[in-house]
Amino acid sequence: MAAPPGGAGIVWQTPANPPEPHDYVIRNGRRYVRPYYFEFISHVKNRWAGKTIVDLFTDEFKGRSREYYVRAVKCGRLQVDGQMVHIDYVVKSSQKISHFLHRHEPPVLAGDISILQNEVDVVTICKPASVPVHPCGQYRKNTVVGILQAEHGLTPLFPVHRLDRLVSGLLIFAKNADRAECFRQQIEAGLLQKEYVAKVVGVFPDGEQTVDANVNFNAREGRSTAEISDGAGKEPNGKHALTRFQRICTDGTHSIVLCKPVTGRTHQIRVHLKHTGYPIANDELYLSGDFCPRSTKGTSDSSAITPLDPENSAPDHGNQDADTDEGFHIDPMCTNCPNLAPVGYDGDEEGLWLHCVRYTGPDWSYECPYPDWAVLDSVSTKKMKS
Repeated sequence: MAAPPGGAGIVWQTPANPPEPHDYVIRNGRRYVRPYYFEFISHVKNRWAGKTIVDLFTDEFKGRSREYYVRAVKCGRLQVDGQMVHIDYVVKSSQKISHFLHRHEPPVLAGDISILQNEVDVVTICKPASVPVHPCGQYRKNTVVGILQAEHGLTPLFPVHRLDRLVSGLLIFAKNADRAECFRQQIEAGLLQKEYVAKVVGVFPDGEQTVDANVNFNAREGRSTAEISDGAGKEPNGKHALTRFQRICTDGTHSIVLCKPVTGRTHQIRVHLKHTGYPIANDELYLSGDFCPRSTKGTSDSSAITPLDPENSAPDHGNQDADTDEGFHIDPMCTNCPNLAPVGYDGDEEGLWLHCVRYTGPDWSYECPYPDWAVLDSVSTKKMKS
């Protein structure tokens, strides 16, 4: 088996390498991860078989140039079954491809991940917005699971439920597989009750409002639509979804709404609020009828970016060989150096005004404090505490 490229000075990481406290850099209210060397592994799909390795990567992973892939094959940063190959090598189905990269993770907001309860077999935390729950797409260390492991030594953790990356609030983790299975059975039996708060546009109607509308998720666009029967016998697309809403307070411009999703579909609360005519006030994805992407790529934990080639394109920086002030080595093959963040992920981003406040089961209940944006005035605070 060929050795990873780069010589003795480079330490190549895999998912087995745990995040550590010194991996993180806090700057201007954002949490960055110092770039590190990483081996991405995947296996050749049937539709890839028969292509040369350079053609495969050029066609499938357009974030880098053909010239980059030629150089990567020649220097061994693209290997097949642990061996260096030539640029005309034809790949076969199920072969293992390793792509050795200088990995730059996107930044997240630098809010603390506060531990709410730390019990024998359960830990609950208050998740900041913009941090994904677990490794996905370009995120590995800059995740709730990674940060909890690095800063608190909490591992292994089994997420009982998930929150979209831009959503904040209560997260429940089991500390062992048995407790996780107990939670899973309760979820399957429909025994859990979930509560969120949202800040929406306008004066939300008083009294309980129920939305029973199928949710149809479009993975390509990364957004959902709410669909109901047209009355002509045609069944709506998507999956059945039911949410109950109750206005907590309003200032005449915005309303704070308690949201109780009975089902758990992708973007269910967000799209059901849009369906009522009262979308979340800073939800660019659902504020208009047209697709309106947020300032940075990705809207949820379900990243569409492939693990084989997860970073975006940028010009090569030549044969630089230096350390930065942030304490990482500039790699001459890296298409993102010398920046901390990958291209396209260094813009402003705010958290969604949607926050998980409570999960309740047959014999347990966990809560999370309300966020600052959920307080509209002094009357609001009294109503929410009652």
